[in-house]
Amino acid sequence: MTAKSRFETLVTVFGGSGFLGRHVVRALANRGYLIRVAVRRPELAGHLQPLGRVGQIEPVQANLRYPQSVEAAVRGADVVINLVGILFERGRQRFDAVQGAGAAAVAQAAGAVDARLIHVSAIGADQHSASRYARSKADGERLVRAAQGAAIIVRPSILFGPEDDFFNRFAALARIAPALPLPGGGHMRFQPVFVGDVAEAIARGVDGALKQGQTYELGGPDVRSFRELMEFILSTVGRRRLLVPVPFAVMKLQAAFLQLLPKPPLTPDQVELLKRDNIVSHAAKAEGCTLEALGIVPASIAAVVPSYLWRFRKTGQFPGRVV
Repeated sequence: MTAKSRFETLVTVFGGSGFLGRHVVRALANRGYLIRVAVRRPELAGHLQPLGRVGQIEPVQANLRYPQSVEAAVRGADVVINLVGILFERGRQRFDAVQGAGAAAVAQAAGAVDARLIHVSAIGADQHSASRYARSKADGERLVRAAQGAAIIVRPSILFGPEDDFFNRFAALARIAPALPLPGGGHMRFQPVFVGDVAEAIARGVDGALKQGQTYELGGPDVRSFRELMEFILSTVGRRRLLVPVPFAVMKLQAAFLQLLPKPPLTPDQVELLKRDNIVSHAAKAEGCTLEALGIVPASIAAVVPSYLWRFRKTGQFPGRVV
């Protein structure tokens, strides 16, 4: 059978309307792929269609809790990408259901139509972790591998970009709070990665540049402690604030109340995640499963983050004194 061209290749992207999803859809559209964006609320995904040519991007309804909707979303697809994940639990949105059973449903549906699968997990996925989030990510990887041994698994570190939920969150907090907390003293290390670089890596996976059956860990060029990241944010937004070490036990107690908010800034489960480094492993580097090994030069936080945090400065885009 003649191989399909990119303009004939259909890629189904689950979770394509999210932060990472928007960048993945853009990268695929620029390559000419046909894209089916599977989301719970397709009427809210219309903003994706201008990223491609007329008819190239089609939002469809799918819910990982309903296998029939997942099967319908992958029908006719050549490649399936699963980006669906949650940071905290609400109602029927549980870690195990979304990141465990949901991931399995996508993998099984993709296998049934003989589509290649790219599954996005997270650095820190660990079946022995005290965090339910990390355990569910590891469980999802296990179930995906059981359903499709050739699946490509991508584990990014903390994502940064204009709509990120890390640098924006703490920059906003620095605007109103006299101090920023340092969980456990702020010694844990992170390797933030630009969302556009992760999207490019995933798109190259669709191109066929990633090895099937491999797990890739994607991090940026900078490894920094939580304290160093807070110092970078304060310097970028031109604010002087105290950095206060807070024991994990105290943070967990505070998070127990914060998790009751509609969009909690911190949950007890996230406190557990903060106890471990979030960086690319030596094994991934040795196996050539990193951004650099793919020929992607990762963008630094210094090159990107100031371009969108300026709105948190007292003087906005204009230079001013530190306050």
